[in-house]
Amino acid sequence: MLTQRILWTALILVSFFSFGQENPTDLSVEKIWKKYEFYPKSFPGFYSMNDGEHFTRISQDEKSFSITKHAFTNYNGGGEVIVKREDLLYKGQFIGVEEYSFNGDESKMLITTNMEGIYRRSYVADFFILDLKTKKLTILDDKHERKTLASFSPDGTKIAYVSENNLFVKDLATEKITQITTDGKQNEIINGTTDWVYEEEFAITKGFDWSPDSKQIAYLKFDERFVKEFQMAFYGELYPMQYKFKYPKAGEDNSKVTAYIYSISGKKSNAIPLGEYEYIPRLKWAPVQNHLVIQTLNRHQNHVKYHLVDATAKAVTSKVIFEEKSDAYVEIDDNLLILKDGKSLLRTSESSGYNQVQQVFFNGESKAVTSGNFDIIEFLGIDESTNTIFYTAAEKGPIYKGIYKIKLDGSGKQAISKETGYNNAEFSEGMKYFMKTSSDANTPARYSLCNSNGDELAVLESNEKLIKRMKEYPLAQKEFMEIQGADGKLNAWMIKPANFDPKKKYPVYINIYGGPGSNTVTDDFDGNDYFYHQLLAQKGYIVFSVDPRGTMYRGAKFKKSTYLQLGKLETEDFIAVAKELQKLPYVDGSRIGIQGWSYGGYMTSLAMTKGADIFKMGIAVAPVTNWRYYDNIYTERFMRTPQENASGYDENSPINFVKNMKGKYFIIHGSGDDNVHYQNTMEMINTLTEANVQFDMFIYPNKNHGIYGGNTRNHLFNMMLKYTLENL
Repeated sequence: MLTQRILWTALILVSFFSFGQENPTDLSVEKIWKKYEFYPKSFPGFYSMNDGEHFTRISQDEKSFSITKHAFTNYNGGGEVIVKREDLLYKGQFIGVEEYSFNGDESKMLITTNMEGIYRRSYVADFFILDLKTKKLTILDDKHERKTLASFSPDGTKIAYVSENNLFVKDLATEKITQITTDGKQNEIINGTTDWVYEEEFAITKGFDWSPDSKQIAYLKFDERFVKEFQMAFYGELYPMQYKFKYPKAGEDNSKVTAYIYSISGKKSNAIPLGEYEYIPRLKWAPVQNHLVIQTLNRHQNHVKYHLVDATAKAVTSKVIFEEKSDAYVEIDDNLLILKDGKSLLRTSESSGYNQVQQVFFNGESKAVTSGNFDIIEFLGIDESTNTIFYTAAEKGPIYKGIYKIKLDGSGKQAISKETGYNNAEFSEGMKYFMKTSSDANTPARYSLCNSNGDELAVLESNEKLIKRMKEYPLAQKEFMEIQGADGKLNAWMIKPANFDPKKKYPVYINIYGGPGSNTVTDDFDGNDYFYHQLLAQKGYIVFSVDPRGTMYRGAKFKKSTYLQLGKLETEDFIAVAKELQKLPYVDGSRIGIQGWSYGGYMTSLAMTKGADIFKMGIAVAPVTNWRYYDNIYTERFMRTPQENASGYDENSPINFVKNMKGKYFIIHGSGDDNVHYQNTMEMINTLTEANVQFDMFIYPNKNHGIYGGNTRNHLFNMMLKYTLENL
């Protein structure tokens, strides 16, 4: 999915752009992105133990490393050391720990290290097993390369993992490795993990799941032989390397995906009959009984089915226990909890107009658990001993995220965090405690331990050092407001210069995303983006952002209003908002600029063409310029196929409106972008050239959608800042 948060890391000006000696309270790119002076602290390695009363964490610096055990009720920062640095020496070398998990009785630890990213979520890594009693450290598998997704069986006796598109199981007692599938091959067959488009758009890479009795594994098989290949050149050698991968663009063929159940004792895989479908976006075992629930979805993504799979008999069978249809599309997410009663599950649905919790029974019946004119964001878990559900919701408005609990019968709803600001929770086993992360638009994240009523037990990390440092700088408050769009009020925020004078006229820098799935207007601390926007304010700009129609947490009607015409209503809103800003007495209406990344780059490009008389400058980073070039799951969810909706594609593609452009336009892309392909920028360049429209461009060789690596972000934001200072 296109994301906006990739885009704005901190930046700030270098002395090269300054006149005279730098003031200690001046922000700069180097302070933020090179020296990391404003980087907030987190609480790494938090992991709840099985008893629900203790948790573990990672403590490390350049010289020391430990994993320590703590009680939720009396955390004091010390803790019992259960893993030391010397426990993690393999052939004399410290292996490091990037992720870890315990087996069933917590006698062994599975350690992930040397992680190497592939795409947004996928990776390969080395896996080690540490016996916590004997301190014996062994490698999971030293014969098969590029392993990923290793996980203990529920009984802790085995580990399943994927290597080179095949699924394996290791018995920890005998150390025997069994290869479950043998037909895996790059760009042809994938077992146990997912293809590029599932990873990006359904947000899953793990394509297998252990049964609760550890006797079976359900897994997905992707046949992508008929999916067309996309290729990218990677530079650095005498002859650039041509990287090829399967990428189904809008209207093109998908992988053929099938589901199987493998019997550990029988050493045999059986196909699961699911009828007709295009996608299998989720599969999940019940926590106790051997009930497997699989979701299937049609090509238009407006009809989801829930299949209950019976794997207890000789022949695997399935039946549809629930289905939902929409005139536009249904959302696929992780809001799926299968209850221990063996009779029902919990899900969220927008069928009422807002995203609310439903209980679906395996006999096909369903009932509403929650209701209201607000959207629930995510499930956090359920305490089945008290029938209490925990979740987050935008109940106080789409810019907020609060933590709530409610009884399964819909009674006793209670907020267990502030309902304003932005709050997240990671619960313990048994749901008695949680680690809360809370922030607001002007305050970095605070990590604390709480009980299930929300009472704070201990502060884990307050980021007081960063807060104190921020007070040394003349930072302005980010202020929230509503502003008139093309068809109704929209949520927005504004940062004015700290020395703001209402009698003066200021240029406006509009930072946007604008697409489904990600809001820019949230009461959440924005990290490096926040400091970059403060830098712009120091330079005399008003910084502004707005969420147009089609964005999140204002109900299904608002979100799905852009269906079949992505870009149209959003552009109308951005133009209308810019005109409203021009009416403000302290705004210089001739100096309004716009900048966005990914979907925001697409919006910037449309604003600079369809809103050419309004916007003086636009910076488009990694933009989509034609939805025909983007992947089919994302694009068809909102637009259907180009064959069905040609006008929707053409009338909202900036390449068809470049002749209107008047302002200064800067397009930036990474040539190794596997997500929004560099092809989008190349096509935009072609149309601009044919229309004899001048523009500016910069390409980062080999960089992906995030344009990270080395000094790249420092360079990128210095360049964008310089462009803004010179053209806005």
